[in-house]
Amino acid sequence: MRTLFLVVPFIIVFLLKGEEKIVWQSNLQEAIQLAQDNDKNILIYFTGSDWCAPCIKLKEDLFDTTEFQEVSERFILLYIDIPRKNDVISREQKEHNQQVFKKYNKTGVFPLFLVVSPKEKVLDEYSGYSMNGEIGYHIEFLKRNQ
Repeated sequence: MRTLFLVVPFIIVFLLKGEEKIVWQSNLQEAIQLAQDNDKNILIYFTGSDWCAPCIKLKEDLFDTTEFQEVSERFILLYIDIPRKNDVISREQKEHNQQVFKKYNKTGVFPLFLVVSPKEKVLDEYSGYSMNGEIGYHIEFLKRNQ
């Protein structure tokens, strides 16, 4: 019985660990504050969730992988969606995202990953996705910028 009491907490922790979800921020200022508080870089992901085929496929192929979940723990994640339909995100969120887009995505590339320091300096970027399921380049980019 004593062994059961010692083993059960470990099983619960293991099960809960497996259910952790990736948390994406949606506000730049909040992401900056979290990055400063936690001494982490910000990973900004620019997407067109309702029109950009490579963005949609990358979301499927990359974000649910164990590799991405592990490496993403070292970043504050910021999701900037620039949809074409008006009902995808709120008007306020769309305005905010447009401001971040104008500040950081000057070339208008989708999908785009930017690594930004807590002091708001762009450290690195990676754009595009060939939609063939090969995410190794993306994972390598993230590991290089931890």
